[in-house]
Amino acid sequence: MANIRIKSQWFRSGAAKTPRQTASAMAFIAWRVAQNTLKQMRSAHFDIDIGPQYFAFTREVLVFFTQVLDRMAFARMGPEGRAEFITALVKRVAEVLQENEDGLLGVPPAGAPSHYEVFIDLFNELADHYAEFGFDTNGPDFAFVRYLGHRIEALMPQKDQRWVVDQIMAAEVPVALEMLRRAMDNVLSTEARPVHAGHGHASGD
Repeated sequence: MANIRIKSQWFRSGAAKTPRQTASAMAFIAWRVAQNTLKQMRSAHFDIDIGPQYFAFTREVLVFFTQVLDRMAFARMGPEGRAEFITALVKRVAEVLQENEDGLLGVPPAGAPSHYEVFIDLFNELADHYAEFGFDTNGPDFAFVRYLGHRIEALMPQKDQRWVVDQIMAAEVPVALEMLRRAMDNVLSTEARPVHAGHGHASGD
């Protein structure tokens, strides 16, 4: 597993973060973790071409991550904080995705949905599906993760479809979830941390 370094800590002693501040930080982290997941998939010899497939994969993974973070937020913030958090999170993730997708693929033609809108629509479409699955202190249940695996399977060339669900469930998701869980704990922490050279990054290994 390649190491990624993720900034997920502030140095304000005892200062609690608002749900919106937490969402802004976690949106960037979710993007980084999604990119790491894609990189690992390609290292495992799954064909994910730069272009529409690349972003289709990234959208699916980011919807899954936002659903997981929503459940984490409920446990840490309560219903009101969670509602503010997930709204801000999804919007910020959509903005980051749009910035990158516009830059690589270009802005959609007039009359077509923006890349921002495509992500929001996918999130809304899948929210009810993911809501049917379980989540506890150990994370998402088997069906929750398997659903992502089958969503990814549909994006892959035929030669990869036989193996991709197992790769997602057994290799990629556990690592990504640990990164997200650690980052969420760090972002929400109010412990004072000394400022010194090299501090302020949480390793993603």
